[in-house]
Amino acid sequence: MTFTNIISAIGNTSSVYPLILRDCGVEIPSKVYLTYQENKDDKNVAFLATRERIIDEYLTSAVWLGGIPLVESLINKFVIKKKGLNPDVNLKLFKESDCQGLDYNVKTFSEKLKNGEIKGELAGKIEKSIEDLKKVKGSKGLYEKLLSAKFAASTVIPVALMGFVIPKMVFGLTAKTKAAQKKRAEKNQISGSTPSNAVPFTALNRDVFSSMSLKKSSPVTFGGNMASAVANFTTYQKMAAIDGGYAAGRIITSRKKNEAVDLGFKMLGMMFLNYVAPKYIEKILDSAANKALNIDVKLDPLMLEDKEFLNQIADRTLELPKSCDGKELLRFIDENPDSLFTKYAAKFEKVKLLYENPKVKKNGIRDPKAYVDIKELANFKKSIEEFASKARTSAGATTLDAVQKFAKKAKFVKSLNILTNVGLSSFLLAYCLPKVQYVFREWYTGSKLEPGIID
Repeated sequence: MTFTNIISAIGNTSSVYPLILRDCGVEIPSKVYLTYQENKDDKNVAFLATRERIIDEYLTSAVWLGGIPLVESLINKFVIKKKGLNPDVNLKLFKESDCQGLDYNVKTFSEKLKNGEIKGELAGKIEKSIEDLKKVKGSKGLYEKLLSAKFAASTVIPVALMGFVIPKMVFGLTAKTKAAQKKRAEKNQISGSTPSNAVPFTALNRDVFSSMSLKKSSPVTFGGNMASAVANFTTYQKMAAIDGGYAAGRIITSRKKNEAVDLGFKMLGMMFLNYVAPKYIEKILDSAANKALNIDVKLDPLMLEDKEFLNQIADRTLELPKSCDGKELLRFIDENPDSLFTKYAAKFEKVKLLYENPKVKKNGIRDPKAYVDIKELANFKKSIEEFASKARTSAGATTLDAVQKFAKKAKFVKSLNILTNVGLSSFLLAYCLPKVQYVFREWYTGSKLEPGIID
């Protein structure tokens, strides 16, 4: 993977990659260090708090990152497909429009097959997709319930593990360690020796998991009807929902009121910095660059280094839909599967294409089972048009060399904005939020030490 690919991946604020980078690469190590530093005045509390942080953060991240895909794949394979239904059919297609919908897609792609517009293995894939659409239409109620159940399971199970099971395990380990420390102290006092309450920091990795215990508590129940709309949440959206449930679970399972307030403050800050702030930071940085340098940086860095894309801009051969109308956008994609617009629309998940050979990705056909967000696709077209216009006119950029120089400058600005966004949001999450939390904790509880551990 090239540097540009990495920048492209972490620059997508609607994907999981920036979250993974901030969570595992920056936030957890920083939190562990700051936790120890904040509690180092009491060696016992420092040891217990730091151990709790290490176990809690890494176990939670494992569930958070792997829980949704694992649960969804199991339900898709062993529940939905067993019913003869394809889980890839998007429920939004039940709402018919003038350019897509379940019935609309069945009719449109059936005509393409009949007219011989789709041939070879792709014809078989489209026929199968049409049959899948028909089956889902005939079992709409069941399909909605199955997808809603999948959403519930893929969020409830990780929430239960992260918000209730893991903290109970960690608290059980701490309680067991404190009991053992107390027992040793009493034994030393009886024998007349000097008690030693300090626990060496190097003992953090000693018997961590073997002594975990989960105390029995009242069962956690989750109710409420899952509307069909949530069944089409993206993995990113589901992670946000999981984090909300996770935050609630951590507050509910808190050992003391002070710990609940402390955690509540931290969780609110975490949700804001993970899911709200990055998008605003991105808009502010892009807007500032556009005003200061007259460079549109909405496009992905991968596009800005594509020589074919830049060449087509320079010689004015870049093909784009004639308008932002839904029918025109989809018509263009269906009739121009190998155009750069279609190629990048598929790459950045504006549309989903089926290919005869998925590795080659040539002559793709729009997937009838997938829903297309027309507004998002139209905005993508506008961004390309705006960039092409500025690239051709800025500083007399009428030649390929001039367009490439403009694109190189735009790519640098965009990459810098992405790294600044990730760096700033990581700094806010990993350093600023814990520091503010500790100030709030000391103000509210009167102590800098972990409120759930101190007696």
